[in-house]
Amino acid sequence: MAFNDLQSFIALLESKGQLIRVKKEVDRHLEITEIADRLVKKDGPAVLFENVKGSPFPLAIGLMGTRERMAWALGSNSLDEVADRIKSLLNVKMGGGLLGMASNLTKLKDLASLPPKRVRTAPVQEVVWRGNEVDLSKIPVLHCWPDDGGPFVTLPLVITKDPISGDYNMGMYRMQVMGKNTTGMHWQRHKTGARHLENAKKLGKRLEVAVALGGDPALIYAATAPLPPVPGLNEYAMTGYLRGQGQPLVKGMTVDLDVPANAEFILEGYVDPNEAWIDEGPFGDHTGFYTPVDKYPLFHVTAVTMRKNPIYPATIVGRPVMEDAYLIEASERIFLAAAQLIVPEIKDYFMPPAGVAHNLVFVAMKKTYPGQAYKVANALFGLGQMMFAKVIVVVDEDFKVTDFDGVWREAALKAVPGFHTLHGRGPIDVLDHSSRQWSYGGKLIIDATTKHPEEKTEDPFTPAPTQDLPALEGILDQWQSPDGYWIVKVQKTRDHQGQELAQELLNSPAASGIRHLLLVDDETDVRDLQDVWWTILNNIDPERDVKVLNGKMYWDGTPKRADEGFHRVWPKKITMPEDIKDKVSRNWADYGLPPL
Repeated sequence: MAFNDLQSFIALLESKGQLIRVKKEVDRHLEITEIADRLVKKDGPAVLFENVKGSPFPLAIGLMGTRERMAWALGSNSLDEVADRIKSLLNVKMGGGLLGMASNLTKLKDLASLPPKRVRTAPVQEVVWRGNEVDLSKIPVLHCWPDDGGPFVTLPLVITKDPISGDYNMGMYRMQVMGKNTTGMHWQRHKTGARHLENAKKLGKRLEVAVALGGDPALIYAATAPLPPVPGLNEYAMTGYLRGQGQPLVKGMTVDLDVPANAEFILEGYVDPNEAWIDEGPFGDHTGFYTPVDKYPLFHVTAVTMRKNPIYPATIVGRPVMEDAYLIEASERIFLAAAQLIVPEIKDYFMPPAGVAHNLVFVAMKKTYPGQAYKVANALFGLGQMMFAKVIVVVDEDFKVTDFDGVWREAALKAVPGFHTLHGRGPIDVLDHSSRQWSYGGKLIIDATTKHPEEKTEDPFTPAPTQDLPALEGILDQWQSPDGYWIVKVQKTRDHQGQELAQELLNSPAASGIRHLLLVDDETDVRDLQDVWWTILNNIDPERDVKVLNGKMYWDGTPKRADEGFHRVWPKKITMPEDIKDKVSRNWADYGLPPL
């Protein structure tokens, strides 16, 4: 399967019954989000909204919202097929010392062997808005969640060129629409776009920027991919390899940048590094929480080019599972071979949706000596964007890492808290709201592998949940799972209440048959382990909030307070107003969408 553009991919999905056209008028303010959220959580179809209120352009959403559709977007029938192609390309040698590893590195250059091709005319330049003609309100940019600071472009391919080296970068950074020709540019401190802006400032010049909307779906994926720092390897080259043909590019109309010729829209403009940064946010983010207002650069749009009949592509992020889970899974499969090149003991790994990418990583490894699980986990912490991982759980090579409940069962049975767990510190995703400092916080490794004699402790454990649970002040609900976990919902009203409650519970007889105590907020369902772990992993700094007491481990996933020494903004969980939910429920049949 190969696609010249987004519209040919949409046609394929429609032919396979994986896309439905909605002719009824829908509102870009919240309504589309509620529809898309319901569909993605039920493996529903993608949707093409043909009549978006206040815009002449249709909107497509959920195009890669299942594992199958994500594979099709990359030209394969499964993500494992794509991974096998990469593994064959690398011809990974699991051994041979430094010389053996070095023999593999030259093969990475093959990824750059299909450079993009320049064209003189392009579909995306059939219609051009310049100067005062630019009006971003005509494009159906979504206002996704009720507390968002405004409408956000959620699927942008942001293109910049390093003004010093000339290297191209394409990244996906959300963009809040600020006016008819301005947006925010969410360049976090670790991102390449931010580095390009810093270099422009050193040279005393503006940074030209182009933003592609749509194009080859493999290019949309490539903008999110954690590409290794190989000379000549960029998102265009990665897409060329996935497609088996060079990506067609055209020179921008008002910027000296090569842009995807087959995109739906291109926003051209600049960011001035000497201009004061503006307030951006809040935004209902992929963590499932609102990220608060912060300062980011302002993007000035000087021109918009487009097809004659363009389709605006969008996605939503929020409480998992969302479409971004399948983009993350694609990267897992594609870059597994590269990780094995550096850490050959790795057999497989998985980033569960409950961990919203960086919060949780399950790793299966071939273990041959004591302490090796820590070696593997620490090596992963040093691999590219894996540096942002918060909790890594390591299991034996034959264990299925996608078995979410099973991995946690292994952790309870095989990892004695304090003996087979290890705390550390390092970089944290800037969107993490619970870390001790912005972008810096604690980490945790859990060794749930079978132990060598040197690693064993005299602490046999058999889960034995009880129904006789204590009723203490602040507890709203509680449940003990059959796997050794005690989940407690807490109404927190004072400082250090979580820690004090944990100590009282772990000193009670009810703690004898559990190994982990999980304290969650008053919005969490204690019997929904996905919801529990999603809350826990978002709300902990492992070094501060995960402690060992009486041979048990407690995880304080309650909100942190200023009187506990936490002085950052604690965000709200994303929820949709009831009136929007009711509206969508009433109109569901009129949309022509399948019942869920």
